[in-house]
Amino acid sequence: MLTALLRKPGLAGPATLVERNLVIYRHTWYLLLAEIFEPLLYLLSMGLGIGALVGHVPGLGDPSVSYVQFVAPALLATAAMNGAMNETTFNIYGKLKLLRTYDSILATPLRVRDVAVGEVLWALLRGTAVTVVFGAVVWACGLVQSAWAVLMLPGALLIAFAFAATGLAVVTYLRSWQDFQLIQLVMLPMFLFATTFYPLNVYARPVQLLVECLPLYQSIELVREPALGVVDARVAVAAAYLLVLGGLATAVALRRLERTLVQ
Repeated sequence: MLTALLRKPGLAGPATLVERNLVIYRHTWYLLLAEIFEPLLYLLSMGLGIGALVGHVPGLGDPSVSYVQFVAPALLATAAMNGAMNETTFNIYGKLKLLRTYDSILATPLRVRDVAVGEVLWALLRGTAVTVVFGAVVWACGLVQSAWAVLMLPGALLIAFAFAATGLAVVTYLRSWQDFQLIQLVMLPMFLFATTFYPLNVYARPVQLLVECLPLYQSIELVREPALGVVDARVAVAAAYLLVLGGLATAVALRRLERTLVQ
């Protein structure tokens, strides 16, 4: 059904690649559980454990915002990021450098553009699937009560798109498996400091400006604000930021893949 929706002019090629990945993951879907358990464990340890000591988060206007309610949307944004990034970095590196999967794919009528768009679409679906399951857990626990929380799903789609495209661009620059340490050198500090576990106002103003430039910070703002019942200009800014990031990253990834695969 999904691929039928994608089978429109210009999307038939990418839809074929998405369908191929769906067939492969049909028997290994359980591997995605690790990406759901990770934010869930953070929610239990940080949100409930430390949350019992913190109580309510000050400075958010509504004193009823508990620490676990503050952390849960950030972990959902992180789940979308990790789900998309893992697909377009680790998995695509293996296809690109080791298995040479795309050599055989490009022997068919598919083009490099179809490969790039198809892999981004698949990573977007994977990242969104992870967040839907985690979001259902968050909702079931009563951590999201605002009607504006329905915007978290399109927010997760946009987050997955931005990071899927970014991962696809980054993977074309990797020379070996050791280079993945460089990705973690960026991802881990961003996860820790992008207001995942504490609000922006704990930083001095110069540091706040730096944090506001981080894509994960904008991702968290995109889902945390609606989850807490706030929809203002910050949501629009975050959406525009991620849309531009995804578009630029897709353009870079396409150009780099053209150089790598068409020789």
